[in-house]
This record gives sequence, structure tokens and C-alpha cells, in this order.
Amino acid sequence: MKKILISAIACFCTTLVFAQVKMPAPSPTEFIRQDFGLGSIELTYSRPGVKGREMIGKIEPWGSIWRTGANAATKIRFTDEVEIGGKKIDSGSYAVYTIPNKDGNWIFILNKGFNNEGTSGYKESDDVLRLPVKAGKNLRKVETLTMQFSDIKPESCILNIKWEDFSLQVPIKTEIRNRIRQSLEVALKSEKKPYWQAANFYYEYDHNYPKALEMANAALSAQKNPPYFMIYYKARIQKDAGDKKGALESATKAYELAKAANNENYMIMSENMIRELK
Repeated sequence: MKKILISAIACFCTTLVFAQVKMPAPSPTEFIRQDFGLGSIELTYSRPGVKGREMIGKIEPWGSIWRTGANAATKIRFTDEVEIGGKKIDSGSYAVYTIPNKDGNWIFILNKGFNNEGTSGYKESDDVLRLPVKAGKNLRKVETLTMQFSDIKPESCILNIKWEDFSLQVPIKTEIRNRIRQSLEVALKSEKKPYWQAANFYYEYDHNYPKALEMANAALSAQKNPPYFMIYYKARIQKDAGDKKGALESATKAYELAKAANNENYMIMSENMIRELK
């Protein structure tokens, strides 16, 4: 009886020792938050490794739903409405699934079941998007499943999914111009007018150079000593508007102020513009 008790105690102690040992996760979790448009996109997924196996087409069979990760379902969250494949996607959380196909024509899926345990609980009726995506080939084999956002622009970006020999690019869009325009129109009627933001909007988004220049001049007039970066920006607007003489004057002034402030970057940019305009 004593031996049995000692053995039981030893097993219990051994269990406690093992319970205290922290080991790396076989498929570590990654969380990505990408600012996009007027909101952000959040992506949470587990990253399996190939580990010498043949995954896509073998362990993950052709024509079958793949969780596009490991462990729980891969989750994507949009804090603002987006558009994928011409379809409006409401803000909220979704599970990401894919169907790999041998002919290279994969299916990218957004599904309401973001709390699913992998593919367990998946229902096709919960799909909010099924988008055909042509799979590309990686230049070299990708050991660990990798997702990232690239080509980030104010109204578009690309979700990249890479693993093994395969890569997918899913274009994501959002509409912000009209919403910003409406906000600016209201704000410009208020006491504190956002002239500088308006100059940026009319130049970068609308390409309305006369309006952008009007707003830039108003913003500069509100400054006792306008900084070099604002004057350089005005020079850019003037240059694109075709006012070569005005752009040259602004760029020269921006260069002098940048030099006085010992800002080498703006000195170089202003100098390059001066050279182009002469």
C-alpha cells in the first residue's frame, strides 16, 4: 500500500512538472491590424508549417473546404464597409475559408461562422461571399502560412495568402471620397475651418487643383510663419496645375526654410522640383 501511495504521489508530481513546461505552439497565432480607408481590417489566424509534408492537394484535399490556417477558423474583421469582388461586405467579423482546386481556380470564402472550430460547424448557407481567385506560384516554397496586406491605397488594398507553392491575391476596396467630401463641406461652414485637410482632399482625391490651391492659400494665411512642408505642398499643387512660375517661387521658399530648419529631406525634394521647373 505504501509503494502504491508513493508511486501515485510521484505520478502526480510529474504531472505538475509537465503542466508547468511551456512549449511553442505548433501553429503560432498571428494578429494583424491594417488601417484602411476610414476604418481598419483585423486578421487573426494560426500559421501551420509545411514541415516536409505535401499539404495542398494531399493533406488539404483538392476541392474541399480549407480553414486557411490551423486550429480555430481564420477570422477577419472589418470596422467599416468594404467591397470584395464587386460585392458590398458589411462591417463585422467573418471566417475566412478557401477551396483549393487543382486547375488553379480557387474559391475565396467569407462566412458568418467566425467562431467555428476550423471547418467544424461550417455551413455553406452562412457564406456571404464566394469569389473565384486564380492561384499564383511562389518563386520559392513558403514554409509557414503567411498572410499580409499590400499595395495599401486610400481606397484599395490586397490581401495576400501564401503557403507552399501557392499564393492568392484578394483585392479589397472601400469608398471614402464622397463621405470625406460631405464632411469637409459641413466642416468648412464651421468656425474652425479645416483648410489644410481640404487642400489635401481636393489635390490628392479630386485632382481639383484650383480648389486645392484656394484651400492651401487659406491654410497658409492662417499661419504666422508657415512651415516649409506646407509651402512645398503648395508648390506641388501649383506645378500640377501648370503654374510653373508660382511653383518655382514656392519651391525656392520651401528650400530656404528647410535649409534654415536643417531638414535635409525637404531640401532635397525642393531642390529637385526647382531643377525640374527651371
